[in-house]
Amino acid sequence: MGKGADRKEGLLLFSAMINRQLLHPESILIVGASNNIHKPGGAILRNLLNGHFAGTLAAVNPKEAEVQGVKAWPSVQEAPAADLAVLAIPAAACPEAVDVLTEKGTKAFIILSAGFGEETHEGALLEEHILQTVNRHGAALIGPNCIGLLNTWHHSVFSQPIPQLHPQGVDLISSSGATAVFILESAVTKGLLFNSVWSVGNAKQIGVEDVLAYMDEHFDPERDSRIKLLYIESIADPDRLLLHASSLIRKGCRIAAIKAGSSESGRRAASSHTGAIASSDSAVEALFRKAGIVRCFSREELTTVGCVFTLPELRGKNFAIVTHAGGPGVMLTDALSKGGLNVPHLEGPLADELKARLYPGAAVGNPIDILATGTPEHLRLCLDYCEEKLDNIDAVMAIFGTPGLVQMFEMYDVLHEKMQTCRKPIFPILPSVNTAGAEVADFLAKGHVNFSDEVTLATALARIVNAPRPASNEIELFGVDVPRIRRIIDSIQDDGYLPPYLVQALLRSAGIPVVEEFVSVRKEEVLAFARRTGFPVVAKVVGPVHKSDVGGVVLNIKSEQHLALEFDRMMQIPDATAVMVQPMLRGTELFIGAKYEEKFGHVVLCGLGGIFVEVLKDVSSGLAPLSYAEAYSMIRSLRAYRIIKGTRGQQGVNEDKFAEIIVRLSTLLRFATEIKEMDINPLLGTEKHIIAVDARICIEKPVAADGTLE
Repeated sequence: MGKGADRKEGLLLFSAMINRQLLHPESILIVGASNNIHKPGGAILRNLLNGHFAGTLAAVNPKEAEVQGVKAWPSVQEAPAADLAVLAIPAAACPEAVDVLTEKGTKAFIILSAGFGEETHEGALLEEHILQTVNRHGAALIGPNCIGLLNTWHHSVFSQPIPQLHPQGVDLISSSGATAVFILESAVTKGLLFNSVWSVGNAKQIGVEDVLAYMDEHFDPERDSRIKLLYIESIADPDRLLLHASSLIRKGCRIAAIKAGSSESGRRAASSHTGAIASSDSAVEALFRKAGIVRCFSREELTTVGCVFTLPELRGKNFAIVTHAGGPGVMLTDALSKGGLNVPHLEGPLADELKARLYPGAAVGNPIDILATGTPEHLRLCLDYCEEKLDNIDAVMAIFGTPGLVQMFEMYDVLHEKMQTCRKPIFPILPSVNTAGAEVADFLAKGHVNFSDEVTLATALARIVNAPRPASNEIELFGVDVPRIRRIIDSIQDDGYLPPYLVQALLRSAGIPVVEEFVSVRKEEVLAFARRTGFPVVAKVVGPVHKSDVGGVVLNIKSEQHLALEFDRMMQIPDATAVMVQPMLRGTELFIGAKYEEKFGHVVLCGLGGIFVEVLKDVSSGLAPLSYAEAYSMIRSLRAYRIIKGTRGQQGVNEDKFAEIIVRLSTLLRFATEIKEMDINPLLGTEKHIIAVDARICIEKPVAADGTLE
């Protein structure tokens, strides 16, 4: 059996650990159950009872015969068998409890207890013992060190709040129990419904990737939730996360995620522009882009994106803002524009017609301000115009709160009615969650969500609209000479940075245009090349990695005398081995780099070039190999994209050529995995052409078990 078959078998084994007894147990045993609901064992039993669990409940408590009305047994040895056991006892007591219960036939465990591998080596040994036991008996394990599992069948969590549950609600998968609670706090105030909440804790057996794999492999388009929210603290298996997240999205699901710990780069000492800016966070961004996951950076963003996912899908970027408060409308307009979304000006006969039907002083230019005295019928009228008459509007934002002078029931009833019938999405922004608390609660009770802050909503929408679809799995090979790439790589004997002629050979083999250059230790040969190509030229020292830092780059050399002087000076620079000369070209300086990240593979970066790449660090990343759609997404997500497009009369850059070079470089990396770090900086771009001017490639050959190069 091949390596790929082994891997597939392993994936099926792990996802199979999520079983019926975990998801839909007929009996649950709470070990460490308590009458004190302020303890985990008491709180989880209370939640199971309040959630009207339909199966059999039993408890283990050595001091009580009955706990919260449920029969209690003094020990796990005497307790009855159960499908699912929830352990709320000290860590040291858990292995024995698992040993006893697995022998009785228990096939699922949720271990709430902390004090395992997250704290001490001794705790890690306890955890490993439990894992071996449950795996040997084919049982499922959530935790340890978690808040539990919540779904529409059983509420096996000790925390609050318990959100409103619905089969089409959100599936939340969280590495952290406390963070899951805070996400729920944020979500319930917005009216977001849930289908399940998974707190995987230490994820000793079942982690975030495993839950996604199960949801993907068992996806039922008629019954399953199509919204997944993730909070991830570490990505154990990027390939698996990519496989199942992109598969679910292709099946019609929508996924948003927070990856915590992005400030820890884990980078090695930087020896190139790429090394100076690449980090593990670049790999996460690249992975999410390839999968089609909407990346979020806070709980509020995550739950706001989840609420947006519940509304009809956006079909364009043009928004109308209908409000009775001018200030929030202006702030929302600014936030939408900042995110690359549009608030088109409304004018002409239709706008005049609408204005005539509103109170004097109302504005219809967009935002549409119906004034504080505007009526529910005015809101209905504006929504009708946006839905039926204004073809350049794709969605509507409705901002309506109150200073406490009037009740908002009728206004929100209009929103409720129109959100049920309109084809275009309507985003309700109801900021008066205290002053109009009863009205907002009534609105949410009808199954709606609420975005109380307009700027957070605009940020979430921008993230959603700008997230690409899952990338194609095909590798772009056209114009890439793979056999030649392999011949060059295989001919290299030593690790480290390649000489310029090999760098040029690899780039040309990938179909990447490179500037003509000449390298020599002989002054006369350098001068002869410059005479042939014509002045002005550029001279660069060969040897030192950071040429500019040692005075090893001179631009716009216009004469042989100047070139001769610079040659003599550069050859005196420490570590100089030769001098390179190139024709002097002009254009916008761009940058492409790549770095190999463990578990992820090659992360490709792009941005503006020259000194800007390190000073501004305005780069975006993708995971090789890249599709053209991913390359365009990378380019367009740059803050400097307007410079690339051309702005204020300045010539832009050929975006198609830039994307093509990004894709070609990613294909080169796919077939030259020995490349561990590289950058092309700068590429010079014009409206017609993009050409690589300077590049560095560092390789590292794999070492065999006997210490020789493979």
